[in-house]
Amino acid sequence: MRLIIAGGGTGGHLFPGIAVADEFLARSPENEVLFVGTERGIEARLLPKLGYKLALISASGMKGMGTIKKIMSAGRLLYGYSQSRKILKEFRPDLVLGVGGYASAPIVLAARGMGIRRFIHEQNAFPGLTNKVLGRFVDGVFISMPEAESFFPKEMTQMTGNPIRKEILWGFQERVRSVGDTFSILVFGGSAGAQRVNSALLEALPHLEGVKGKLRITHQTGEKDAARVREGYQAQGFQAQVLSFIDDMSAAYGAADLVVCRAGATTIAEVTACGKGCIFIPFPYASDDHQRKNAESLVHKNAGVMILEEDLTGERLAAKILELMEHPAELAEIEKNARALAQLDAAQAIVAAMVTG
Repeated sequence: MRLIIAGGGTGGHLFPGIAVADEFLARSPENEVLFVGTERGIEARLLPKLGYKLALISASGMKGMGTIKKIMSAGRLLYGYSQSRKILKEFRPDLVLGVGGYASAPIVLAARGMGIRRFIHEQNAFPGLTNKVLGRFVDGVFISMPEAESFFPKEMTQMTGNPIRKEILWGFQERVRSVGDTFSILVFGGSAGAQRVNSALLEALPHLEGVKGKLRITHQTGEKDAARVREGYQAQGFQAQVLSFIDDMSAAYGAADLVVCRAGATTIAEVTACGKGCIFIPFPYASDDHQRKNAESLVHKNAGVMILEEDLTGERLAAKILELMEHPAELAEIEKNARALAQLDAAQAIVAAMVTG
């Protein structure tokens, strides 16, 4: 069988697609996968390194744009639709899966016009505009969080969870804590980092002075902020490994006692799969404030804690770190609840539904 996975733009859309591709290819040596994305998305940089085939189309969003830019965007989408029809004719897929992002719209709509079975996967609690529209034109919708169910036709919507990369699932080893151990904190704000999260950690350090000797911090900053953050830790005498990008996230999760992070859907899926207690700091400018809704989904189940960026101060962040550090039973309860929400078979469930439906 042949599968096209369309979409991307960010890791949050792309990484679940990669997990589905891995599962689809593992089912038969005769199966083939083609990704479809745009040259501006993360897919254009990452997929060739991973050995996946990628076709590029023209696509961009319209939300929040002025009239002229909307007209230009509509023109790109129409051209992308024409490109998509050509790709579909040449690759001849049996199935098309849209994983969100602008590139998923032209290919899924073109597949509908050509009578090819098509599906979408929604990672977030609050669906993006593209998937809300495409939900009317597909054979099935896969969702990661129950809050998204009300946005799609009930009869074609299946709760699968968010597919997780095999290197996270297979490589993860839980750290065994012992009395007197250092307390390890993993900090990251996505693949490109998050300057506000970075600054908040540095601002928190004076309030963590009393536990300085017990803390071990691993901090992914993004390339632009690495030098500033590294100098900030050194100036205040804290032990920290500062990296612009973490290649082995599985090992980083395994070594962490606590995670400070944004609340993208892929991050949520990974930290629940690893059973990690998290302080979520949602990105406030995510479309429809979906990161806050993602985090709230866990907070309401005592599977994480949240500090909104508008309320974020170094003192408040330090207080929450100290609370969880000094109350291991509270942290253990959050970890247990997070792990209970994990759906480790999401990729298998999606592939099974597509090939047998």
